[in-house]
Amino acid sequence: MTIDPALILGGLVVGFIVGLTGMGGGALMTPMLIFVFRVDPLVAVSSDVVASLFMKPAGAFVHLRRKTVNLRLVLWLCVGSVPAAFSGALIIQYLPFGESLDAALKTVLGCALLLASAGLVVRAVLQMVRSRSALGEGPARPSAPELVVRPVPTALLGAAAGLLVGMTSVGAGSIIIVVLLLLYPALKASQLVGTDLVQAVPLVAAASLGHLLYGDFSLGLTTSLLVGAIPGAWFGAHVSSRAPGGIIRRALAILLLASALKLLGASLPVVLGAAGTALVVGNLVWFWVRRRFSGGTQAPGAHSKRDSTSDPGHDSTTSQADDQAPAESSPHR
Repeated sequence: MTIDPALILGGLVVGFIVGLTGMGGGALMTPMLIFVFRVDPLVAVSSDVVASLFMKPAGAFVHLRRKTVNLRLVLWLCVGSVPAAFSGALIIQYLPFGESLDAALKTVLGCALLLASAGLVVRAVLQMVRSRSALGEGPARPSAPELVVRPVPTALLGAAAGLLVGMTSVGAGSIIIVVLLLLYPALKASQLVGTDLVQAVPLVAAASLGHLLYGDFSLGLTTSLLVGAIPGAWFGAHVSSRAPGGIIRRALAILLLASALKLLGASLPVVLGAAGTALVVGNLVWFWVRRRFSGGTQAPGAHSKRDSTSDPGHDSTTSQADDQAPAESSPHR
């Protein structure tokens, strides 16, 4: 077993993104292994899933300590995700082998990443509108809001994401955290990330068992990834439990779009052109929204501040003048 420094660096970057955003593990790790390191797709999926089993707890532990986890949501997500993740690892064995298997895996991965990228865009827009802020969300605060958990939709979401994880290693964060925002908009970003990271631990454990039994797991590849991914996820979780994550997620949407197009067979110029277009258009829209919300939210505050300061200032000046008048006239008396 050999340790690859390049894989360690790749694992560090992906681990940090996972801890920071709660997503991007399979969505970034698997395409990286396939396109950058030329790893066989089935080996990439199996090794990525097993690596996530050790990477996710590093971030989950931080969020549990910060109390940014909704344990009831975790429970119902796991009801659907754990059996579905194990089943996904079995289903992939019945896909055609050889080049047809590689093509099928790339197609499924590409579609999953397109869905995740679209979901991130929807999430960013909803957050900007809901919070009336171009940053999309405020600073993370440790809290556990009381909310009514809907068991059936939550379990179905877990089942869908678990199946994707078992088959492609994509879905635990990329899909769950986006749909959770739609189902439970009261949750802040830190709570979404923390809940997702904790529920991903049993989900990935079930998928890992399936891939260890039936997949094409590589010990050396997984070990190299974990050397970088574990500290990366730990540090990213510390950042995400305290700071906003809206800008990072919108940048991640562009990365997911580029990875999806590449997996679906797009040429390099098309991938770069699509990513560049998304970057330019996204920033133009962001600046427009920022200007709109800044003008709409700061103006009243600034106006009220001016009003509040001008009145006391006028009263103060008047009172000072009144105080000075007797003092100046007193010698003439």
